[in-house]
Amino acid sequence: MLRAISLTAVRTPLLSRGVASAASQSGKTVFHLANLADNPGAVSERTRVGRGPGSGKGKTAGRGHKGQKARSGNGKPTPWFEGGQTPLVKRLPKRGFYNLHGKEYQELNLDRLQHWIRSGRIDSSQPITMKHLLDSRCIHKIEDGVKLLSVGAEEFDIPITIEVSRASQKAIEAIEKAGGKITTRYYNSLGLRAITQPEKFIEIPKFAAPLRKEDIKYYTDFKNRGYLAEQPQQ
Repeated sequence: MLRAISLTAVRTPLLSRGVASAASQSGKTVFHLANLADNPGAVSERTRVGRGPGSGKGKTAGRGHKGQKARSGNGKPTPWFEGGQTPLVKRLPKRGFYNLHGKEYQELNLDRLQHWIRSGRIDSSQPITMKHLLDSRCIHKIEDGVKLLSVGAEEFDIPITIEVSRASQKAIEAIEKAGGKITTRYYNSLGLRAITQPEKFIEIPKFAAPLRKEDIKYYTDFKNRGYLAEQPQQ
């Protein structure tokens, strides 16, 4: 191994000298890693400020005397910067608030649901879930669930079995008057993904129970047809 290295070390200079001599005879410049460089003037050193009066950028370092631009941290102002006075976005009062516990339900009216059933997009002979509503494009997104509303309740006459997140009292009355059955069920975000996209799960997770008092109260009330409610005795 040592002998091979020594042979290589001996042959390399000889080879380079041979190439260099051949190039010098032909009048061409030979470039090596040792003589590669940028063109003159292509690279300039950065200006070093605050290095004494002899540099031309000492003392105030080219910033002048006093003023906002002479201070440190005077970076480019934001579009709403107004020179130091209270900006407009802070002068105007705030209104409303963001409810951290609020729910965004996708609303669905009975007239639209009936139209989807009569046009054959939804099979009313099978239990209707939120996945069927989403796959048939009766709704376009789930958000935090689906809420069934009563627009078109007077004309609704199809007996169906449906499960949604929430439902108005008039919508519940209209479905049961037509001979159908409705159940409201709680799903968290993981549960909604599991029922709408089951193909993405190796194993369907266990559905969570409601934790907030408002949700427990809603889904344990038979008036809302909650899935946790006890059936009233006849």
